[in-house]
Amino acid sequence: MNIHEYQGKEIFRSMGVAVPNGGVARTPEEAVEVAKGLDTDVYVVKAQIHAGGRGKAGGVKIVKTIDEVREAAKELLGKVLVTHQTGPEGKEVQRLLVEEGSDIQSEYYLGFVIDRATDKVVLMGSEEGGTEIEEVAASNPEKIFRETVDPVLGLMPYQARRLAFNINIPKESVGKAVKLMLGLYNVFIEKDCSTIEINPLVSTGDGGIMALDAKINFDSNSLFRQKEVVELRDLSEEDPKEIEASKYDLAYVALEGNIGCMVNGAGLAMATMDTINHFGGKPANFLDVGGGATAEKVTEAFKIILGDEGVEGIFVNIFGGIMKCDVIAEGVVEAVKNVGLRIPLVVRLEGTNVDKGKEILNNSEFDIIPATTMAEGAQKIIDAVNQK
Repeated sequence: MNIHEYQGKEIFRSMGVAVPNGGVARTPEEAVEVAKGLDTDVYVVKAQIHAGGRGKAGGVKIVKTIDEVREAAKELLGKVLVTHQTGPEGKEVQRLLVEEGSDIQSEYYLGFVIDRATDKVVLMGSEEGGTEIEEVAASNPEKIFRETVDPVLGLMPYQARRLAFNINIPKESVGKAVKLMLGLYNVFIEKDCSTIEINPLVSTGDGGIMALDAKINFDSNSLFRQKEVVELRDLSEEDPKEIEASKYDLAYVALEGNIGCMVNGAGLAMATMDTINHFGGKPANFLDVGGGATAEKVTEAFKIILGDEGVEGIFVNIFGGIMKCDVIAEGVVEAVKNVGLRIPLVVRLEGTNVDKGKEILNNSEFDIIPATTMAEGAQKIIDAVNQK
């Protein structure tokens, strides 16, 4: 789950992490009121959407007067911002962060992530702040430094201090940088984060260290114990189909292809999409129905897939382990009946009770195209779509 920058900074501020003073605004009038409450000669007006690259897309305005704040707000609110993370359709700006300008001396990158190889939290830093970390990794990997955190001890001050020196934080500001890093680690652990990214972290003219940005992702599996975090969810920033999928515990991500996919298991879902791509098709979505799909769940999955007007065919690829193939076959038949499917459907079943499952599909009144292997299924759905 993602939140806006202004929400992330509110969390940081509440847990002792230094951020610029500012506030959120949903109208030009609110932007002016926030600006009037700031003691500064420079104002920063930032579009708030769930995507990076806002500055390059014109979503950040630096102004010097209240009137300019008003004009910047008028320009940004309602604007569709297109960045490298939004896709060509972009996202509409519905709220702004208005905050005081900072006397920036140097910019750095700082992030906390979970290293799946070691099952530990890793603190990453670089003196190449303000640049996409992927670009730094590609062009100057030696400038990215890492500190692996022991889950029992937590982030140790000496680790934070070592990272601060490695990324060339000014000596007089190292203590403040250490304090900020330790505070960020507390946020990461207490709020069940999966990622925290500060780009840029800045040193200021008065020797301060401040988080000028705040990108936080939360582990969705922990939201049951993070009620305050759940309240920060902005549904207007999410795909309606993904919102609907979450109601039925379906893992769904919309893509730009024309072949809808329904699979059980995230690994198999990724392999299915790769196979479709390999044979020249384009998947329209990632959809994992999980290990305990019912007829109702499968029906909803079909509805969500068909909610994408670009879908011209559906490939169901199921490996029955915990989920039995005859149960999923019954669900598919029931779903086809309920949604009135009018596009090609290929179903590949393998695993527990596979013969019973295939028999149910064969005996149904619907034109369901069977497949024995994943490769065969991918080729069949691509051919069926191309022949329409």
